[in-house]
Amino acid sequence: MYQQITLPNGARLLTQRLPQAQSAALGFFVGVGSRHETPSENGAAHFIEHMLFKGTARRSAGQLARDMDAIGGQVNAYTTKEHTCFYARTLGSHLDRGLDILSDMLFHSRFAQEDVDLERGVILEEIDMYEDTPEDLVAERLSAAVYKGTALARPILGRQSTLAHMTGEWLAGWQKCHYHAGNLVASLAGNFTDSQVQSLTDLLSSLEPGNPSSITPVSYRPAVTAKKKATEQNHLILAFPAPNYLDERRQQVALLNALLGGGCSSRLFQQLREQRGLCYTVYSYVADHEDTGLLGVYVGLNQEQERAALDLAREVVADLADHGPTQEEVDRVREQAKANLLMGTESVQARMSHLGGSALLYGKIRETQELVELYDAVTREQLRDLAGDIFSMDQASLSAVGRISPAQEYAAWLGRA
Repeated sequence: MYQQITLPNGARLLTQRLPQAQSAALGFFVGVGSRHETPSENGAAHFIEHMLFKGTARRSAGQLARDMDAIGGQVNAYTTKEHTCFYARTLGSHLDRGLDILSDMLFHSRFAQEDVDLERGVILEEIDMYEDTPEDLVAERLSAAVYKGTALARPILGRQSTLAHMTGEWLAGWQKCHYHAGNLVASLAGNFTDSQVQSLTDLLSSLEPGNPSSITPVSYRPAVTAKKKATEQNHLILAFPAPNYLDERRQQVALLNALLGGGCSSRLFQQLREQRGLCYTVYSYVADHEDTGLLGVYVGLNQEQERAALDLAREVVADLADHGPTQEEVDRVREQAKANLLMGTESVQARMSHLGGSALLYGKIRETQELVELYDAVTREQLRDLAGDIFSMDQASLSAVGRISPAQEYAAWLGRA
């Protein structure tokens, strides 16, 4: 069982004690990501994530690194389009030091201009790395196309033109504006003491209150995008609109995605790779947000196999839309989902992430047994209806990167010539 403390300033603390564990995982979830930036601020949330590792009033960047290694655990962070997370996993005996490191980073980083100039170059290299990774680039271009003109279309890392004007003073001000109690959830799971919970409570109580960051609602719109790039394989994503992560059909979407392209027994893997040998890599994925979402089918292959693979992928999703899955498929992916869920409860980091992410994004936390029951309640008929709702070629999008055809040819394949 977890415990929740909601403080007068709006900050929330979620804890789950696991006495048998030797370690503890602590996370600070901040409700701000790239979709909360204006166009000229694009990349700010991610830039701040980097800067919090570059030194504080008490520690240089080198000292931070040494202190992290000295606790023998892991300290890391990530930025998404809707939130930023800073977390540490340590032995229970080192949790006090882990909390001190994370809180020092989050609330006392120095944002020295020389560090900003140095880290800007690192982020520009990170952007180039993504540009050189076609599997990432084709997905990024898909989002930019189907959410064109909105915050969800902009890259998490930002662009050279937007990063160029960001100074240490400006980044510190942007962080202060967004890293307040109303935007923050702390999550702690594993082996910890009451005194450590009190230390966290005191820290959170000291934060300025504020309102949670708001969003401008966004809708998926069908689109086609194609970018020529000198790669050995072409990289394609066929995408469809899907429910947002607040939708009550969340477990249905997860099971549908799993049976479509979630593993070696999935329809896409079996038919495109195992039976036809059209590709090495094929899978499906869900990219959902608070107000919208998409389900994508990715395949990487040579140009000669491209049309056959696209035709077969369309047949696969059309069959699911028309007839739904078999009961054997539903039972199989249900057991996979439940096994992953239950095995995840053995990880203190997974428990910490579930508590913090659920509280911040969904506004509620479902216990493991409730989630198991939700998976058990999914029926074959529900998945057939969901597939029928999602897999409409009228709403399909396509993103292509590589030695590809013009965008007009892909549009014609989708029936939009």
